[in-house]
Amino acid sequence: MKITDQIADSVVLRELGSRLAAARVQQDLTQAQLAERAGVSKRTLERLESGAVATQLSTLLRVLRVLGLQQRLELLLPEPVPSPIAQLKRKGRTRRRASGRSGKPTASGKPWNWQP
Repeated sequence: MKITDQIADSVVLRELGSRLAAARVQQDLTQAQLAERAGVSKRTLERLESGAVATQLSTLLRVLRVLGLQQRLELLLPEPVPSPIAQLKRKGRTRRRASGRSGKPTASGKPWNWQP
């Protein structure tokens, strides 16, 4: 089943759980073995695989790490990159915070002052 935004959360949780179970079986691990390696209870793993309840993300991360699937989260939520326009504007310079110091000389060499 393809996970889309039209599917109910409970169905998505069941699908993710069945995918986790399939990955566990493919690696020839029992629920007890995977739970022990991930540092979670067997009952928690059973719930995770059934999709019955939403568990903490840290539990999911531990299970994914043991199964060797944690790096696939990069596909789920990739690191944001600046747009090509933003990269051109920066011209290779790293982004810096505004200092907030007043009286600093501007490009013309004169201090900037606010004049309403």
